[in-house]
Amino acid sequence: MPTLLEVSGLIAGYGETRVLHGIDFAVEAGGVTALLGANGAGKTTTLRAISGLARRQGSILFAGEEISTLATEEIARRGIGHVPDGRGTFLELSVEENLRLGAITRSDREVGADIARMFGYFPRLRERIRQQAGTLSGGEQQMLAIARALLLRPKLLVLDEPSFGLAPLIVAELFDILARINREERMSILVVEQNASLALALADHAYLLETGAIIMSGLARELRENAAIRRSYLGY
Repeated sequence: MPTLLEVSGLIAGYGETRVLHGIDFAVEAGGVTALLGANGAGKTTTLRAISGLARRQGSILFAGEEISTLATEEIARRGIGHVPDGRGTFLELSVEENLRLGAITRSDREVGADIARMFGYFPRLRERIRQQAGTLSGGEQQMLAIARALLLRPKLLVLDEPSFGLAPLIVAELFDILARINREERMSILVVEQNASLALALADHAYLLETGAIIMSGLARELRENAAIRRSYLGY
């Protein structure tokens, strides 16, 4: 598969603090790539740098275009849908209002059809369409955040710790839905996740971050099946 996102020599941080020290990785078009690592490894900073939310140096090629100098809103318009940690839903708005905000930059007439398609993936949201987002469960808020990002019609969906704080049954349901979205939409996904077992089951390729540097990469199934890697780095 062709490369959709290619990151080279990425240095990123906040203020004078450097978090990433020149990392390289890629996401294939239509594929799922996982970034793994412990707390503080630089996973969230990587996603924030891609979306223009952290100070950065290096090259970020997206669909063949250099986006490392673009502002966050321009990067979103190019087709990167970012679901941040903490979900980022507008708690005082309804489910429907949150979804329509996801499509606010679109001028086509297919938003309604796309919202209906999201309800196919997330039927709980259809049941709660008039409900205030702040009254949803954590799992429902995460589903809403993902659906809202998909209404941008992105080429790449970027997810930061989608399982965080959720019950195991909800997490399993959510990852099944992500696998279905990847399969049916051919949606490219870049996921940061501490639950390495879940992430490797979803992903095609994986990269392991440690203190701002990539120390290992390869096919997800190879990392998943390597007992030494699991014990030493992935914690399962």
